[in-house]
Amino acid sequence: MTSVESASHWGSPTASKRALLIHGLTMSSQSWEGIAQLLAAEGFFVVAPNLLGHAWRRGTDYRVSTLAEDLRPYFAMDMSYDVIIGHSLGGLVTLSLLPFLPKTKETTVILVDPPLERTAEQFKVDKKRFMKEIADARTADEHMAQHPAWSRGDSMLRALGVYMCDRTVVKGIFEHNPPYAFSGLLKNIPPHVKIALLISDPEFGAVCYLEHIPVDVARLNVKVFNGIGHWIQFELPNAIMDEIPLPRAKL
Repeated sequence: MTSVESASHWGSPTASKRALLIHGLTMSSQSWEGIAQLLAAEGFFVVAPNLLGHAWRRGTDYRVSTLAEDLRPYFAMDMSYDVIIGHSLGGLVTLSLLPFLPKTKETTVILVDPPLERTAEQFKVDKKRFMKEIADARTADEHMAQHPAWSRGDSMLRALGVYMCDRTVVKGIFEHNPPYAFSGLLKNIPPHVKIALLISDPEFGAVCYLEHIPVDVARLNVKVFNGIGHWIQFELPNAIMDEIPLPRAKL
């Protein structure tokens, strides 16, 4: 790794399996604590980098392609991962990383409710919402009140992510990425990659919609979770774990 590394780690570095977890906007690497602990218990070494502009990191270019390029050191020296998981903005960064994955390694990619397409009006509403989130940062108790399914730990990490991000980052993300259209990245999935696309319930705050997903794409499996919000990793972590190839006990 290079000196720019800013990441959280779980499990043993000598583990035979590796996972890379990429967080979303106004979050941080620590927000993966729950999923990372589950993966570590299954024998994975887990790495979760902090995106540019998050966890006190600074930058000037917040294009999704730049966020992905910043993570290239995590693939240095032919480093590979059995599993890569990206939530929300992190899902778009994950898609942008597909060309960099070693072609000799079978990789399971899990995209958690990524905003593949946003209209100009949705873009405007999203920016206003995130700017308000930074200006009026909520406490862990307030997050728990809004999301009863979240644990206190998840709520605290959500609040921490916002605290370690500032308005210039949010402003940059929205100003540097129009037109916001990333569904095309799903059309050319490499033959060594399988993607599970997990979509939340539109009635509960989903930002990924079925109509934005290309049809008849090989190695792409799409699932919609009714009654589950945008934060699938907090509300239904087993939905993510179920997509990870793991040895099953013989009956």
